[in-house]
Amino acid sequence: MAIEDSPQQTAFELVGGGEKLRELVDRFYDLMDLEAEFAELRAMHPANLDGSRDKLYWFLSGWMGGPDLYIERLGHPRLRARHLPYAIASRERDQWLRCMALAMQDVGMPEWLQERLMQSFYQTADWMRNQAG
Repeated sequence: MAIEDSPQQTAFELVGGGEKLRELVDRFYDLMDLEAEFAELRAMHPANLDGSRDKLYWFLSGWMGGPDLYIERLGHPRLRARHLPYAIASRERDQWLRCMALAMQDVGMPEWLQERLMQSFYQTADWMRNQAG
């Protein structure tokens, strides 16, 4: 079979499926919790990050073309509306993106996939900004 005839893999499959995605999400929140450079981002989250970890994992699963876990549990993500209570400017966007970039590196994601995902993450994170700056 020629490569053109093979079905295109989803980002969920390229990442390595649910187990690898969970590893990525857990590393993201571990970094956010431990590294001072993410202090403002961490301050937006509850003391216990378990619920945040689950919600990001569920959301990314569907967003990357895997199971729609978030929608099954909580309905439509309404991503921007759910984040409006939090002041998100360029600084918070950039902290989120930096934290995710480090998490992708730490879990050994191929560089080409990191670059592909960061482009999409940037577009979404930039759209989430609701404050000047």
